[in-house]
Amino acid sequence: MSLAPEAIARLEETVNRLASECVLATAGKDDGLIPAFSLLTELAGGCADAAALIGPVTEMRAALERRLDAGQPFDQPTLDRLRRFVEWFPDALTTPAAAGPAPDAAGSGPAGPAAAAAPTEEADGLLEFALEENRELLGEFQAEGMDHLQQIEAALLALESNPDDQESLNSVFRSFHTIKGNAGFLGLRPMQRLAHEVETLLDLARDRRLRLTPALITEILRSRDAIQTLLGQVVHALEHGQMPSVVVPVGALIRSVKACAAHPGGEPATAVPTAAPTASTPGAGVQPAAPAAPADLTPPPIAPAPTVAGPEEGAAPRAPAAAAHTVRVNTEKLDTLMDVVGELVIVQSQLRESARDSSPDGSPLQRNVALLGRIAKELQATAMSLRMIVIKPTFQKMERLVRDLARDCGKKVSFVTEGDETELDRTVVEELADPLVHMVRNAVDHGLELPADRLARGKAETGTVRLSAYHEGNHIVVELRDDGRGIDPAKVLAKARAQGLVPANAEPTREEILRLIFMPGFSTAEKVTALSGRGVGMDVVKRNIERLRGRVEISSELGAGSIFKIKLPLTTAIIDGLVVKVGDDRFIIPSTSVQVALRPAQTAISLVQGTGELLNLKGRILPLHRLGRRLGVTARAEEPWHGIVLVVEAAGHVCALLVDEMVSKQEVVIKNLGGCLGSLPGVAGAAILGDGNIALILDPGTLLRAA
Repeated sequence: MSLAPEAIARLEETVNRLASECVLATAGKDDGLIPAFSLLTELAGGCADAAALIGPVTEMRAALERRLDAGQPFDQPTLDRLRRFVEWFPDALTTPAAAGPAPDAAGSGPAGPAAAAAPTEEADGLLEFALEENRELLGEFQAEGMDHLQQIEAALLALESNPDDQESLNSVFRSFHTIKGNAGFLGLRPMQRLAHEVETLLDLARDRRLRLTPALITEILRSRDAIQTLLGQVVHALEHGQMPSVVVPVGALIRSVKACAAHPGGEPATAVPTAAPTASTPGAGVQPAAPAAPADLTPPPIAPAPTVAGPEEGAAPRAPAAAAHTVRVNTEKLDTLMDVVGELVIVQSQLRESARDSSPDGSPLQRNVALLGRIAKELQATAMSLRMIVIKPTFQKMERLVRDLARDCGKKVSFVTEGDETELDRTVVEELADPLVHMVRNAVDHGLELPADRLARGKAETGTVRLSAYHEGNHIVVELRDDGRGIDPAKVLAKARAQGLVPANAEPTREEILRLIFMPGFSTAEKVTALSGRGVGMDVVKRNIERLRGRVEISSELGAGSIFKIKLPLTTAIIDGLVVKVGDDRFIIPSTSVQVALRPAQTAISLVQGTGELLNLKGRILPLHRLGRRLGVTARAEEPWHGIVLVVEAAGHVCALLVDEMVSKQEVVIKNLGGCLGSLPGVAGAAILGDGNIALILDPGTLLRAA
């Protein structure tokens, strides 16, 4: 074998990334299949001159390629073979004689039946536990464990920017220690063993016998991800009553962490430069990680951390922060509380109407109803606040994603977050996570240039991705901004015409061209990569955001970057609505969709053959839709100038909506229609008005799209 040390280091890094994909992969799913294929392609290119390696790598790659060509997910034999390959390759790379034969589909190789017959304490094990006996304890452990994993990820990302952050190090140690203890108590042996080894490694860092390098942090993050996968098996068992049947390969991780802990030596402490404390500032730089320490191999030299000076003598001790007392509540109970509060608000409105009709102003009944209204409003605000959670955990996941993407793409990225303490409805936060993943992927993979390209264009070598959240009226705005190459409208339009999405003779505006990227199957990527290029992603963003009654706005400058703004309602449970009337029926339109309401002049209305009615609003020509016709309701206002026109913005388009009259503006509690009524186009739900009658809540976006 004639591989240079640099080539071996690159191959070790690649196979470690492949091992991470194996940990998260599951039979019957294609998650990780494309990344694994790409990583095997990298391995094949790196070991082309090593005869003992290229054959097994090519065979393994061909096995995955056959499944990709057939559109099939991982099956268990292929996944088992890939995991055996990952364990075999590091030894074959450094000590071919000791590595044994390459693994094949029949199960030969180091992880085959022969090896399985003699398990060690470090071998992979199937998660086993007393499900029925400890069901309640397992549920509490899973919820607490997810909190700890979230804290671990945040603290590790802070440590990567500032390795001397003792508070973050202690936080990671405590979380792994708690997970280890609880897992041992519940009999979750693979989780306990892995957490124990990571705890040992972190204890060395706490004692300043080693320094947490990016390579070690990558290894700990991989261990954290494996524990999350094991926790996922616990959740599946609790929900479906079925014990886990898939082995999570923690053995390689345990051996790798042990190797890191066994070789804490390195340069003297004085030779290690002290990193500037940057963890407390937003936007700590996310750089491509150094190669992770491979399983069964000696990690790179790890230098002990420099001594950190303690507080000066005589200095006043810092007062401990006040502890926030919290209690864990099932979300179903919160939903029930919101329903009850909503009913109370409705009854209070009905009492107010009854009191107004039957009692004079200033009477005791009127005063009591007013007092009830104030109490109901305060209770409603308190119940709403219980549903509100900060967006910080979602932003934190994006920081981890950017870190991994930067490493995979070979790019240098500074990730900046702002406003991560902003609160919004938990349902909105949950639904927002998936669109943000697709948008961040596009920003790093498509938006940002490679370091050499950025330097050639006079930019800083490190690109910036900025994720921020802030309030704007009754909306929450989540903004993603990058300083990359920007979106080329000419390229987007040419690709859209080639795919038949835009007629050859059409001349769309710049805004309409940019919105084409949300079309299903649309992509401007030159080639398909493990990250993007298949035209799947941005259409998911649009669909999920519109389901939350929000919208996405795009602005981009070629060569300077792009800005994506997601505008969302603060909550999905209660909305400010305009109650309008068409004929004898009342409908509710979200006030956030309405720009202005007016009674038009007769001269502002025109009829164009083949187009329909148009409204001239101070020089803006808007299509005019009659709400009665769209809903099959007989309207009283036969002419637009006899009714009220609402200028509505929906799905990036502005149009006019004609109604008979505008009744009132009020907060309403959204009730789901359910069943066959839940899919009516243009209808988002229903609400009970103060007089007890029911009014449909309209969704202008789907209503006008159907028109």
